[in-house]
Amino acid sequence: MLEKVLIFIIFLGPLVFFHELGHFFFARLFGVRVEVFSIGFGPKLLKWKKGTTQYALSLIPLGGYVKMFGDDPLSADELSDEEKKVAFTHKGKMARFWIVFGGPLANFILSFFIYLSLVTFGENVPQARFGPLNSETPFYEMGFRSGDALKKINNTNIMSFDDLNLVDSNVESVTVERAGEETTLAVDMKGMEFVQKFAQVQGQLKAPVVADSLGGLYFVSTSSDGPQYDSSLDMILSSNPNSVTLWKIESDLEKVAALEEIGFQKNAFKQVQGTDVREALASEGFYPSDLLVSSIVMNSPADNAKIQKGDIITSINGVPLTGFNELRQRLQTLEKDQVASVTLQREGKRVDISLKPEFREVQGQQVMTIGVYSGVIFMPLKMVESKADGFGEAISSAFYRTKEGIEKTVLGFKKLITAEVSLDTIGGPLAIGQVASDSFNISLSMFFRLMSLISINLGVINLFPIPVLDGGHIVFIFLELINRGPLSRKKIMIAQQFGMSLLFILIFVALFNDISRIF
Repeated sequence: MLEKVLIFIIFLGPLVFFHELGHFFFARLFGVRVEVFSIGFGPKLLKWKKGTTQYALSLIPLGGYVKMFGDDPLSADELSDEEKKVAFTHKGKMARFWIVFGGPLANFILSFFIYLSLVTFGENVPQARFGPLNSETPFYEMGFRSGDALKKINNTNIMSFDDLNLVDSNVESVTVERAGEETTLAVDMKGMEFVQKFAQVQGQLKAPVVADSLGGLYFVSTSSDGPQYDSSLDMILSSNPNSVTLWKIESDLEKVAALEEIGFQKNAFKQVQGTDVREALASEGFYPSDLLVSSIVMNSPADNAKIQKGDIITSINGVPLTGFNELRQRLQTLEKDQVASVTLQREGKRVDISLKPEFREVQGQQVMTIGVYSGVIFMPLKMVESKADGFGEAISSAFYRTKEGIEKTVLGFKKLITAEVSLDTIGGPLAIGQVASDSFNISLSMFFRLMSLISINLGVINLFPIPVLDGGHIVFIFLELINRGPLSRKKIMIAQQFGMSLLFILIFVALFNDISRIF
């Protein structure tokens, strides 16, 4: 937990610092006295003074502020001529605009330089590749197979999922790498449609591990010379080899950090042959490890039916299962209160049970479940290095990514306002902390990519035309131009009260979603 908190502070700190630095820089540039420059809110943990400015680190690291002299338009205090020279509210409209806009601008500049550093020095990112594809998916019918790595779309090189933002309006051809060789497939699809459908099938691939009817685990390889670690179970089965070799695993896989660390029993291997290797494995009592039950939800249908940890679910309503995802899909086809027949393998014996699946809420959706968790073991993410060919390309790429990030963020908020996407998608500090920790554990490149994206989000959110936010102050400045003078105290008070109310609602929704995801 402490590690996640530290990662969150390291992640958010620079974003807050540069945002406030933007305000501070332009305030000093236009001669405004800055009284406080604080990173964080609440009680000051550390403070020091230099010149007329107090610098501070405060307790709550969820933001910061720059307190400028004379920044309260509702203040009734009379200022002297000397004080007016350094007061924010007595500066010209253009000066106040740049002071207010300086914060979001700093976030956009920070995002640009993060992207520039990544593409200049190289970044390790997860390879863009297909997850498990069954024969019923449109991509399978086009010729794609599980584990295919994207190399090109039309004439655009693709290395990571982010590169799909560079896709042309129409996708006519896709080049993939499969078993070390490149294959080009014809595709007729709109760019956005391809990206959206690819996102649905780019899930993690299963490690090449199967379980026997006694619960023993075996590593699957197409070579009899020894285990191969670069092919997933989905890739092996979709290639339909004439035979596979099974190597008996003796390691506790929960304690193994990488596939290469798995230990095997000496001379304990078995060859399985057949025209359909999937059927051949099943006929000899070997099943994908994700059908192995790792745990059961208390008081669930599975618990009530006495399903046990270590059972292998082999079929439902007489239909053999090829994986845990298929079990999920078949459960969704059942009617409410319909009794399902489930066949298990338990300690080498077949067990037939009946149970009644129930609806549960999973990530905001009602789905039919029986209350079991899979013993699936996933392949580690394959990382690839991406680096610009020269400084010119790096500048261009960084500018494009920043521009694209701003456009997509604005579009995302537009869809939120027009109810095209649900308010459930709003995340608060807990959600940001979780994804920051996850990205840090994947690679530093992913961590800084996320930091760049959140920096853009912070800049865009602060430009919302909501009083108390930077965008609200900019609106006031433009209204002064139209009004040809300062707004009345009454109008400013009403606007600020409205802005605070709206801001509190957004904060409440974000925190509510964070808590809902946990509980």
